[in-house]
Formats: sequence, C-alpha cells, structure tokens
Amino acid sequence: WIAGDPRSDVAGVMMNEILDEEKPDLVIYTGDIIYGGIAEDGLRKALEPAIARGIPFAVTFGNHDDEHNLNRTQVYEFIKGMPGNLTSTVEGLKGVTNFILPVKSSDGTKDAATLYVFDSNSYSTIKGIKGYGWIGSDQVQWYIENSRNIKAANGGDTIPALAFFHIPLPEYFEAVKEGTVYMYGNRMEKVCCPEINTGLFAAMLEAGDVLGTFAGHDHINDYAVKWKGIMLCYGRYSGGSTVYHGIPGGNGARVIELTEGEKAFKSWIRLKEGKVINEFEFPSELIKK
Repeated sequence: WIAGDPRSDVAGVMMNEILDEEKPDLVIYTGDIIYGGIAEDGLRKALEPAIARGIPFAVTFGNHDDEHNLNRTQVYEFIKGMPGNLTSTVEGLKGVTNFILPVKSSDGTKDAATLYVFDSNSYSTIKGIKGYGWIGSDQVQWYIENSRNIKAANGGDTIPALAFFHIPLPEYFEAVKEGTVYMYGNRMEKVCCPEINTGLFAAMLEAGDVLGTFAGHDHINDYAVKWKGIMLCYGRYSGGSTVYHGIPGGNGARVIELTEGEKAFKSWIRLKEGKVINEFEFPSELIKK
C-alpha cells in the first residue's frame, strides 16, 4: 500500500466495498501490507477500513513489511495499540507475529475453533541457501504443543483449526507440480516457497486439527487445492499497482466461513461489484459458483 499514491485508492475502494458486502467477524491481513513510503502511514491506511467499521483484525507479516523505516518489532508495536487489534506475539519464537486466536462457541463456554497465525519470516538466513524465509522448527514445536493441549482440553477430540502465514509452505509447490490435482482459482506464477521444509505440514497432518492453510506472497495466485487431506489456499491480492499484479478479474479478497459444530469450512473469492467466484466447501469440495 503506497501511502499518498493515488493508485492506493484501488485497494481502499476494494477493501471498503468487500467489508460492506460481507460484514465479517474478523479480518486477517496475510502480510506485505506496506509497499513503500512511511510504514506508519501505510499501516494506518491499510487497517482503517476494518477499524472504521469496528471489525477486529489480526496481522501476520510478509517479507516486505520491515523493509522501510520500521523493523518487524517496531511494526508490531505500532499495530498493537490500534482499536480492534488481535495481533500478538510469543516471546522466544522465531519471528514476531506468532499467536493463536481461539474462536468461542456461541454460548461462550468453550473454544469452538482455533486460528493459528505464524510469522513466515523474510529471507533465508543460512549461507548457501537462497530465497525466502521459513517457519522455524521452534514455531513448529510451538504449534505441536498447543495443538496437543487444545485437544486434551476438548476431551481428547480435535476442534477445527485454520492456519495463516505469508510465504506458502513447500507443500504448495508439491501439490501442483505434477498437474494432477484440481485447483479452485488462478495459478499465474510459480509457487515462491522457501527451499527449507521444517515440517509444519507434516505436523498438521499428524495433529489432525488443521482443515486449511492460507498464504499471501504470490500476488497472482489465488487458488485452493486439496493436498493429503488439507486445503492449501491463497488469499486474493487486495492491493493496488505494485511491482507485479494483474490477476484476472482484478483485486479482491478471500472469504472464509466456519459453522459451529462442523469440522468443515466454506470459502470464496469476492471481487468488485459483488461478484463471487471459486466458492467451495471443504471437505466436500463442492463448487457452488
């Protein structure tokens, strides 16, 4: 989001329109919120549509969010005090935006779902390994321990969970490289995942709670694909004109719907003027539109 650039109006108009149409209970920003200029200005503008409507929001950082005048910790500190913010951090873990959002049952007596949010970091920090960063082994262990504790608190049964991060897992590439899976949506570029696989996907399979994961990062991918029993999804690029953009149909957002008591979710992409595309149900995976 380029503060002060008229192209940023494209993003603002889209976000305002979608929030008015969908009236969501929560907004999650999956990173690369700030494209240029002063970080504080970009953050204010990007978060304003949710704040103005009193909609709680959470943020996980992308690889570009700390490339301006604020480092990752400073960006977090700036966001922390904003109205409706649910973003938090866990001291001692790799990255900053690692946290869990429990979704309460309608009567408020128990957790009905879990939202795991991971900081996928920025770039490789290991000599000889190029490319993007990854979710660290300590973050994976943090997930395993919390998933186990949540299951125990629920009488030994899992509750439905979703996971959010910016940089897609290597399994996003694995799922599509053979070309034998069905994709709901657009794949307009190669998956830009890290070269290192720290086993988060395997941990999710073993835990059995995560139904779907949601990444940003690749601006002109918005597809969802089932891989080994988990739905691997991209969001929909919501910004204006940046280094690369131009996904067919223009910018928009992914919407996710959970129903209490069901280990399932629905999702769709909302575009301008109320258009909805690529709607599916998981695990039934029935395309609606």
